[in-house]
Amino acid sequence: MVQQCSQQRPVQNSEVYVLRKAPPFPAFSPPSPITPAEDFDDTSNAFGLTQPDIVVCSKKLAVIEERLSRAVHVLTTETTALQKLAKLYSSDRVARDGFTRTIDAIIHSQANNSGKLVIIGVGKSGHIARKLVATFNSLAIEAVFLHPTEALHGDLGQISQHDSLLLITFSGKTPELLTLLPHLDKSLPLVLLTAHTRRETCELLRHRPDAILLPAPVHETETTSFGVAAPTTSTTVALTVGDALAIVASRELYPNLSSVFARNHPGGAIGAALRKQPQPRDKDVRSVMIPMSDIPPLLENTSSPASPTSTTTIDSGTVTGLDVLRAGYASPSGWLQLCPSAPRPGNHPSSGVISPRKIRRLTAEDMARALEDLRWWFVTPRREFIPVAADTSVQRAAEWIRGLRDVGGEAQGAYGDEAIVAVMENGECVGLLEVGRLLEMA
Repeated sequence: MVQQCSQQRPVQNSEVYVLRKAPPFPAFSPPSPITPAEDFDDTSNAFGLTQPDIVVCSKKLAVIEERLSRAVHVLTTETTALQKLAKLYSSDRVARDGFTRTIDAIIHSQANNSGKLVIIGVGKSGHIARKLVATFNSLAIEAVFLHPTEALHGDLGQISQHDSLLLITFSGKTPELLTLLPHLDKSLPLVLLTAHTRRETCELLRHRPDAILLPAPVHETETTSFGVAAPTTSTTVALTVGDALAIVASRELYPNLSSVFARNHPGGAIGAALRKQPQPRDKDVRSVMIPMSDIPPLLENTSSPASPTSTTTIDSGTVTGLDVLRAGYASPSGWLQLCPSAPRPGNHPSSGVISPRKIRRLTAEDMARALEDLRWWFVTPRREFIPVAADTSVQRAAEWIRGLRDVGGEAQGAYGDEAIVAVMENGECVGLLEVGRLLEMA
């Protein structure tokens, strides 16, 4: 058997092979130059040797156009909501009153050393609340976030007797907030940021009729706009109203808001940009003063008619510390002038001023006392102003004040933090500045 296998025999089959000499391969043609119109992604040929059919490209373009059209629809819808919101706060009495009362509540809480703003929300409204807390804190308005469920399990201890409360709920009937509501101190100011524009339609307000309504409506539901009830337009308007509160309240509390923000935001791109700006110590005192035009006068015991838009007539024997506190909050700068007679336009012959630091020193007992009883420490007379030339640098003015303080004794009180610097130009007082504020910026 082995011998048979080892024998070589010709293989027979029925196929016929014809052998010919192959011609040489043709030379490669030079590559065609690529024109801008041919600048496409070569991955389209990864699975074939032909270009994609033009119909496929048209379909892709149609998909892209539809995608961008939907994006633009979202942007224009939310833009429209913000435009209508701005119109509401420009003309609607309920919205304007609610905003003003909310600002008063925030400022009053901050005026007390232990007061803060407590912002409460759940779900997407909770995320908006957390963002607003960060914004308020960066602008030196103390704020904390409180989750309504966690509040019922011990976190109610975050709320103190001087706080103000801000609840965020689009529907106005969030179950967690309705459950929490009876446990919130009714003596604390409570603000409801909601889609409702009238009190009678909001369930939460029916349970707390004393609460402040702060409307944040949308012009159409998100289901109508986008086919799904995902919080989008509603959270945008809520965030915008909250941002407006933060900016307005901080402006009234801190006349030099930019320096406060810079101090609280040293890091990141914002901090780097702020560090590149000229520092207050490199500026002159004119650039950091409170202009006299921003300090409204209070007319004491005058028979002359006063302009209701710029002055308030008071009787220092009957007006109380609370009245002055309210006038200070209404002042664009937080400062007040006491004038013995009606001021002429552009000229306020004040007998003295009340500075923000002294307004913040008012105690609960001072609120009921007459201004005449508070005058000895509350009002700084013009004769005690410290004159400084307007072109003096902040750094040099501060060094001069510190040198005067080193004298000690009586000079220590005369140049304390509550003393007033009068910025002088051409023999006229053009602005004021607290000594403590000047030293902070140097």
